[in-house]
Amino acid sequence: MSPASRIMPSPRTTSSLSSNLREKPVLARGSLCWHALTLPADVALECAGFLRGLGYDTTVMVRSICLRGFDQQMARLVADHMADEGTRFLWRCVPRHVARLADGRLQVRWEGPEGQQQEDVFDTLLVAVGRQAETARLNLGAAQVDTNPKNHKVVVNEHDQSSGRPELTPVAIRAGRLLAQRLAGASTECMDYNTVPTTVFTPLEYGCVGMSEELAEETVGRDNIDVLHAFYRPLEYTVAQRDASHCYIKAIVERSGAQHVLGLHLTGPNAGEVIQGFAAALRCKLTRQVLEQTVGIHPTVAEEVVKLRITKRSGEDPQVTGC
Repeated sequence: MSPASRIMPSPRTTSSLSSNLREKPVLARGSLCWHALTLPADVALECAGFLRGLGYDTTVMVRSICLRGFDQQMARLVADHMADEGTRFLWRCVPRHVARLADGRLQVRWEGPEGQQQEDVFDTLLVAVGRQAETARLNLGAAQVDTNPKNHKVVVNEHDQSSGRPELTPVAIRAGRLLAQRLAGASTECMDYNTVPTTVFTPLEYGCVGMSEELAEETVGRDNIDVLHAFYRPLEYTVAQRDASHCYIKAIVERSGAQHVLGLHLTGPNAGEVIQGFAAALRCKLTRQVLEQTVGIHPTVAEEVVKLRITKRSGEDPQVTGC
């Protein structure tokens, strides 16, 4: 696997990869975090978040939307929180040229949303562009092996006979174990990729499992789902008087039948820790009734999940007040 530098407008020598960012002895004050549309967008935001947290002026360039593949309402909350914390976002911008100046800094030119040419100077250009497979010289076509034209990876089937699934370490471990069991004849179980939990470790954590609201509307139908939601204030935000306007939870559930929970999304402190537990519940076909009957642990973020009662359809204020 190699960095997908084919989409970069200049040689790799003008930029840093997210994987070798820690190797830089000193980070200068101006950093551009290029957030590309076809790539693992979460990495760009995570890096931009901690760079800004360390006090560096940080800019994120976004070609179209933030966190493609994730629930877009949640993605906007994450980006809005980062913007409030001082991260600069360049929306609907495409990089066109990068040049190293005599003083070692980088001049970046990009095309704006209306086609206008703009430029700025940065100390560091961080490229979070993902990876592409080095399969071009293997002559796989002669063996009738199909590859993805975008990333050159071998096209996968439901039995994981090659690659192509979410590039997450726990997913690879689980899928690998199941594959080994199938090859050894010990099991016929395949990996379930529909309930893979994940977390974006931005300054405001975003954890999720199951369907996004957009995917649920597309596959199940808008009239067939309810979205339980709430804006809440974590206890640790109360004492410190921190802005909790971006702390939000929503559960996407079926409107009829067993009312299974199709997806769960949460922004807030320790979102990954909370979602990990609920991921097991979704694997067990969690229903709206079971969720509402579960007793919460006070005062925790997870408690707010089992307190969800208000639906978007009702139009009621989802702001949680008091205990």
